[in-house]
Amino acid sequence: MTPDDRLVWHKEHSCPLIADLKSWLDRQKDENLVEPNSGLGKAITYMNNHWTKLTRFLEVPGAPLDYNICERSLKRCIQHRKNSLFYKTEHGAYIGDMFMSLIHACNLMCVNPFDYLVTLIKNSLVLFKDPSKWMPWNYKANES
Repeated sequence: MTPDDRLVWHKEHSCPLIADLKSWLDRQKDENLVEPNSGLGKAITYMNNHWTKLTRFLEVPGAPLDYNICERSLKRCIQHRKNSLFYKTEHGAYIGDMFMSLIHACNLMCVNPFDYLVTLIKNSLVLFKDPSKWMPWNYKANES
C-alpha cells in the first residue's frame, strides 16, 4: 500500500479501535478502577501522556506503527558496547569499532557483511590504492 492508502485504511479500520481504547483508558483512570502506582496504572498514565505521538499513524501518511528498525539498530550498538569491555588494547577497540561500522553500513545497504569483508581481504592490494571504490554500496563494481 502507498502511505496515503495506509492512512485511509487506518482511518477506516484503526480509528474506531483506538477510540474504544482511549475511552477504556479514561474510564480506568476516572473511575479509579486501577491503582495509579501499579504496572497497569503506570502504563495507562504513559499512554495518556503520549497519546498524540502514539496515534500519529492516524494522521500522517507513512508514519510507522512502531520503531522496531530503530530499536534493532540501537540494540546492535549496545551489544557492541558490552562486547567492547573485553578488548585488551585501545588498538583492538579501534579495530572492533571499525568492523562494527562496516558491518552496520553493510546491513543498511542490504549487503552480506561476511561476503563484503571477504572481498576486501581478497582485493586488499587494490583496495589501498583507492578505498572509496570499495565501500559497501559500490564494491561489487570493482570486484576482480
